[in-house]
Amino acid sequence: MSRAYYAAPIKNFLATEESKIIGQLTRSHGQDLMHTQTIAWEYQIRYLQQELGKAENQGWIFFEFMIPRMGRRADVVMIVSGIIFVLEFKVGASVYTYADRAQTAGYALDLKHFHSGSHDKYIVPVLISTEANEPELAVEFNDEDVSNVICTSGDGLFRKIRQVLDKKPSQDFDIHGWSISSYKPTPTIVEAAQALYAKHSVIDITRTEAGGENIAVTSSRLFEIIHGARVNKRKVICFVTGVPGAGKTLVGLNIANQHANPDDDEYSVFLSGNGPLVTVLQEALARDLYANERARGRRELSKQDARRKVESFIQNIHRFRDESLKDKSKPPEHVAIFDEAQRAWNIEQTAKFMRNKRGISDFAMSEPEFLISVMDRHEDWAVIIALVGGGQEINVGEAGIGGWFNAIQHTFKHWQVYCSPNLLTGEYIRNGIDANSIKDFEQEPSLHLSTSMRSFRAEKLSSFVHHLIDGNASAAADTFKLIAPYFPIVITHDITKAKAWIKQKTTANRRCGVLASSNAIRLKAEGIFVKNTVEPEHWFLAEGNDIRSSSFLEDAATEFDVQGLELDWTLVAWDADLRFIDGKFQHWQFKGSNWQARRQLENRRYLENAYRVLLTRAREGMIIFIPKGNVADETRNPEFYDGTFQFLLSCGLREL
Repeated sequence: MSRAYYAAPIKNFLATEESKIIGQLTRSHGQDLMHTQTIAWEYQIRYLQQELGKAENQGWIFFEFMIPRMGRRADVVMIVSGIIFVLEFKVGASVYTYADRAQTAGYALDLKHFHSGSHDKYIVPVLISTEANEPELAVEFNDEDVSNVICTSGDGLFRKIRQVLDKKPSQDFDIHGWSISSYKPTPTIVEAAQALYAKHSVIDITRTEAGGENIAVTSSRLFEIIHGARVNKRKVICFVTGVPGAGKTLVGLNIANQHANPDDDEYSVFLSGNGPLVTVLQEALARDLYANERARGRRELSKQDARRKVESFIQNIHRFRDESLKDKSKPPEHVAIFDEAQRAWNIEQTAKFMRNKRGISDFAMSEPEFLISVMDRHEDWAVIIALVGGGQEINVGEAGIGGWFNAIQHTFKHWQVYCSPNLLTGEYIRNGIDANSIKDFEQEPSLHLSTSMRSFRAEKLSSFVHHLIDGNASAAADTFKLIAPYFPIVITHDITKAKAWIKQKTTANRRCGVLASSNAIRLKAEGIFVKNTVEPEHWFLAEGNDIRSSSFLEDAATEFDVQGLELDWTLVAWDADLRFIDGKFQHWQFKGSNWQARRQLENRRYLENAYRVLLTRAREGMIIFIPKGNVADETRNPEFYDGTFQFLLSCGLREL
């Protein structure tokens, strides 16, 4: 029962002295215990011993029970007559806040989804705000057998528990078997980063089956390579590949977080050219750091200090590049992790940027070549970890992995290369590479992440989207049959219905949002403005009742805003830029006041990848909105949309 700090039958809990329970909780906690936490435990123990002594004394009780996905612990879990009650205490609170209700409901939903022993159980989230009024609210269960949040000051707790037991008669089950049943947590990248920063291990927050093992093996091998490079004074570059959603970014963050101290011999930095991802991660970690310091009674750290501390190990790659241009000395980090390395700029795009934005007219290096040159300033050793995705290039001028190998072959032959065997396939390098031309080259199978963890309900979502974008309705329909029971996807012509459907699906700590292609200009007629700028830190992090939040469903995000990030539920708005006509997709671009055909293959591929990104952001399900069009508006001719709608129906999707 190690998933809880304290676990016992309720009758044993009632017979145990408070001091002994506190002692066990303290020993299990094991680190940096705050006085406020001890006070909270004392209150919870006294209250529950008093109330349980009057009422239910059968069943089990768990204090500080680990909740999968979030890497956090519920205050108390009680199992009474076969029903799981998740109790969250807010001692001294006089209101039931939106955030507290979402947190409590989130614990219940995460148990339901990620803890195999809880899949078929009734689960009741209970928020106890000790100074609040006692509300009267009926207990209702959703179709997943999770109830709405019961709010109580504590006075009516056991009356409400009795109401639940009368409403949902259940059967006792094997508590030991339940407690040791497998966890399959699949956190969002934001939640994973927060858990890592709070010093949870990568195993705590990833699947205990193939996905988690894969990440652990890859991380362990990279740590070995880093340590070996330092000991043997070598310069090494590692290419890590993985299927979409397999956890490449998580591997990089894990390494950077383990060596985030500038005094560390293997000091590391996580670099990404994905501006929204960097912004969201920095803000999320800074908020956590600031809140945790405040909770410990430490007020020396300001919000700005927290941001600076986080920014030291998660940086925008362009900032790193610009600082290295100004300062020619060796960087403080010996290890640089480049996320989405295939998106680094080629020599033409880099030279254009340097000329137009930095006033440097003679710059003649690609971004990969320059970045390697920066790390090569170390005289003794250095490691570059290049995290490589496939099939999601969405910007002009991206060099692909060939840009990195060209730099190694022509300028940095003294660098040792480790790469996943998968890197050599056409999925990652379109024109192939000559590995024999690299002096020190070694294939390393552990550097490929083969299991997607993006959606706990639909690991085959990526395959479905691949067939859909290819225009292969038959293959898409066959794949969708496998995921439909667990990952609902519906389509509609009605944006109002679409928003109502997704709102109904998004409860507790779940997030939803409107997504659209950056060139979906004519969605403006439907109230979707892709030219509006979203603030990623608010769009992804603000509570659902904040108008800046994705869940408010007012601001649409594009492929540039969401690549590398996720939502639980998505509303994908599909415009006429990618339209299915005469048995195949046509590629269009809206310029000025008209649609123009995309002639260049590369531009067509960017558009397809944009929709590939949009259609793979959901973790639990999505709705696709396709306008009906308007015969009076030649830019929204119904013929632009009808074929796409019918094609999606032929892929197995149903109309709402």
